Amino acid sequence: MESSIYLGRDGWWHGRVTMGVKDDGSPDRRHRRARTEAEIKRKVRELEDLRDKGRAPKAGLKPTVEKWMTTYLTDIASLKLKPRSLDDYWSKTRNDIIPGIGKHRLDKLLPEHLERMYRVMLDEGHAPSHVLKVHRILSRALKIAHRRRMVVENVATLVDPPTVDETEANPFTTEEAKAFLEAAAKRPTFMRWCVGVGMGFRQGETLGLRWPYVDFDNELFHPQWQLQRLTWRHGCEDPHACGAKFHRFEPCPRNCTTHKGYKRGCPKPCPKDCNKHARACPNRHDGGLTFTRPKTKKSRNAVPIPPPFIPYLRKHKAQQEEVRSAAGELWQEHKLVFTRPDGRPLDPRQDWEEFKELLAEAGIDDRRLYDGSRHTAGTILNELGVDMPTIMEILRHTQISQTRRYVKGRSHLSKDAMRRIGDTFMPSPESQPEPSETTDSRAARARRRRRIR
Repeated sequence: MESSIYLGRDGWWHGRVTMGVKDDGSPDRRHRRARTEAEIKRKVRELEDLRDKGRAPKAGLKPTVEKWMTTYLTDIASLKLKPRSLDDYWSKTRNDIIPGIGKHRLDKLLPEHLERMYRVMLDEGHAPSHVLKVHRILSRALKIAHRRRMVVENVATLVDPPTVDETEANPFTTEEAKAFLEAAAKRPTFMRWCVGVGMGFRQGETLGLRWPYVDFDNELFHPQWQLQRLTWRHGCEDPHACGAKFHRFEPCPRNCTTHKGYKRGCPKPCPKDCNKHARACPNRHDGGLTFTRPKTKKSRNAVPIPPPFIPYLRKHKAQQEEVRSAAGELWQEHKLVFTRPDGRPLDPRQDWEEFKELLAEAGIDDRRLYDGSRHTAGTILNELGVDMPTIMEILRHTQISQTRRYVKGRSHLSKDAMRRIGDTFMPSPESQPEPSETTDSRAARARRRRRIR
């Protein structure tokens, strides 16, 4: 296990270090070279130190960041992540990580490369929260590479990502919630918004709720499934050739009319080896509106139904039976609580657009769908005097710190609390004692005697 150092005929100093044995049983000898003897000794000592500590990277050519991210998402992350999260990881890898640092070799990646990529992303207009998510995805992939001794160190831990200010919640007030539901009462989806606003259900949980999981006898909802829109995946052998007619390798002109109605503007040009456009694949799979399990086990806990909701739910079910009879053979049975006229699930995009329309009809300023559902339910429950552990159980959070972020304090409650603490510490004006003679000074008593005389 001793190392050797020698001066070669090429004028370079060379060092050979025995690191162990390769997978095929042959000796694992690593090579280093330098211009001076002192420098080659330093490099040899560093390699020996890594070997002795068991931190030496494995032998062989290291993959590029692009190749490792593809391996990580395909073979490692796909075993643990939920489908929607995996789609998000793929999206940020294709659009941000690979164009930014994809050509760097994994063991040659430096913190400066990451910082430069983050700076470019911020200059292009990406939000700091988006850059932070990219940093976390990359850090997780490099952590796995470090565990497998593919790199000496996870360079993402040496980089400070952008600071992100937490988005302040903007829930409905009690009056706004009533006005919103009054506007929703004119629509067939009235109970969908009652469940969202009154019980704090997520959009996917509400749209994925099925009648077999509604317990009228015990007045319970069992949110065992949620509805999500997932990205289609190719089922063919050559994804690039399958989507050939949809590839666009050149950017759109400045005054593009093809994508004039697109909310996000013209799409980015495709990479040369583009494997997207799976929606056109004849063997596509795992995409579109899909029923998936909630993210955590806690999210599947039963939630009590408010008793006033029960008659409206029964009425909604009876109306749905009438619609099913009218649709006849066109009805697609999914046993959903909230459906389209033909029984299909409600589209989350149309559901979001309806939420914006109801805001306008109720005269409420614009806000996120999450603010009008889960944040509103948590805040109003707190105003009604419900304690945090109970709110945590209703919203099905795993940690009470997460519940506190969903509850926003109200100024009128703060004023009432400070009024009560003031009444506790300070006496009322009626109970204050009258000033007595003994509290006067000698000069004041002398002046009073002179006036009397």
